[in-house]
Amino acid sequence: MSSSGSDAAFDAVIVGGGHNGLVAAAYLAKHGLRALVLERRDIAGGAAVSEHPFGPDYTVTSLSYVVSLLPASLVAELGLSRFGYHVYPQGGYFAPRTDGRYLRMPEEPAERHAEIAKFSARDADSYERYSADLAAIAAVLGPMLTQIPPKLGSRRPADLLRQAGLVRHLRKVNTRLAVDLTRLMTGSIADLLDQYFESDALRGVLSVSGVIGMWAGPRSAGTGYVTLHHHIGDTAGQTGAWGFPRGGMGAVSDALAGAARSFGAQIRTGAEVKKIIVRQGHVTGVALADGQEITAATVVTTAHPRISFLELVDQGELPGDFLADIKRWQSRSGTVKLNLALDRLPVFSSHPGFHPQVHGGTIVLAESLDDIERGYQDAVAGRPSELPFADICIPSVFDDSLAPAGRHVMSLFTQYVPCGYAGNPDQAELDRYADRVIDRLEAVAPGFTESVLHRQVIGPHQMQEEYGLVGGNIFHGELTMGQMFHGRPAAGYADFRTPVRGLYQAGSATHGGGGVTGIPGRNAVRQILADRRLRGLGRRRGLG
Repeated sequence: MSSSGSDAAFDAVIVGGGHNGLVAAAYLAKHGLRALVLERRDIAGGAAVSEHPFGPDYTVTSLSYVVSLLPASLVAELGLSRFGYHVYPQGGYFAPRTDGRYLRMPEEPAERHAEIAKFSARDADSYERYSADLAAIAAVLGPMLTQIPPKLGSRRPADLLRQAGLVRHLRKVNTRLAVDLTRLMTGSIADLLDQYFESDALRGVLSVSGVIGMWAGPRSAGTGYVTLHHHIGDTAGQTGAWGFPRGGMGAVSDALAGAARSFGAQIRTGAEVKKIIVRQGHVTGVALADGQEITAATVVTTAHPRISFLELVDQGELPGDFLADIKRWQSRSGTVKLNLALDRLPVFSSHPGFHPQVHGGTIVLAESLDDIERGYQDAVAGRPSELPFADICIPSVFDDSLAPAGRHVMSLFTQYVPCGYAGNPDQAELDRYADRVIDRLEAVAPGFTESVLHRQVIGPHQMQEEYGLVGGNIFHGELTMGQMFHGRPAAGYADFRTPVRGLYQAGSATHGGGGVTGIPGRNAVRQILADRRLRGLGRRRGLG
């Protein structure tokens, strides 16, 4: 994926070749700007990469493993299908239990009702109301995810106009929805589920989406919103749908890179940025680790905010209140990603035989909400969870390009280990934790352990050091109320600008980030183009 660029001047340099950096480069180039992406690793894609830890026959999506929030409009605007972008819709939840039962959540409403009713008739009746209530809130918050947030509190005319737009959008919210929205944003996923459901089986499965990727348990405030965040999206034209991209998540990044190049952008891998150069309050370019300097009047950083503003930019160029926000930015994680190569599909005691809605869906190891909470409390106390939960998929069920015939790759997104493992990992304990995850599968699918040919364990430390995910946090910062919308990642700078003129931010720690969305990259370019038009208007009027 490397590309050698010329030494010609560039209009814009993008720091970081993750999916948001590639999106930004594609849109900038599409609008006629000379754009250059600089990526530290030898492969672009950031956390959305396909790699080969088990040799060339197996393609593994190292970290991010499904696509959901990438807008269909972005896919169309960049023509990603021309570059191999194809998504297989993922099946519903399947949760095998050690007592020999299972909960399956198919898409068809009557079938799903019957499956839930095996555990609780009341829960089966409540599920459609739960889904409808979430959809009503998503209809309000979803469109806001794709917009540039207004600068709340500002009295500048342009900012007041954006604030007025937010007020107009919120007019559709009635008194009932206003309360529901507030409770969802501030409450826990346990609080939310308590309103609808009683069975451990359903509560366990549904609570996972409230804590996945979070340093939080299901009884932690704010995890109600995280559930909603994972239900907003239009993959394959279906709101809230998830899917497997053919070729793994790296194929998404490859398609974005192909689109960016088709518009004229250049991409350099193995090009580590050591400094973002600022002179008299304006960005002037970047300096690379090899000593080369590249000049550009616009720089877009997609790195984690602590890397961007505490390491790459001279802190003397930044105001104290902004620096304080960045230093306070919470970016903890207890996540461990396991990637496995298997010589056969697992056979579940409760549901033997191959079933595409089982093996091709999301397999959840979480028997109750309380089990997940206990696992979190284990990690808070400084020890890996005794009973980890796991969110599992087997993309090779759909995509035969990922493994040799008859063999498979399995992705397991698991929690929790202590958040301190990002800086001080305990490798022996991490390995024992991974053993316990596999033991959980063995308990519901006898013989599974013998089917494992290869194993890769990626903990918070490796996520931080190799992939630039500070704290091991896959979202570049926790999705809590104080770190969302106009507070992501600093007061007054949720509009993708920074205190340095010409320097913009577009990583997952900005609004619209948290998942492979591409929204920050697209919105940062919208802001850049708006600012360029404003400067052009000012020059024509003799204002600068």
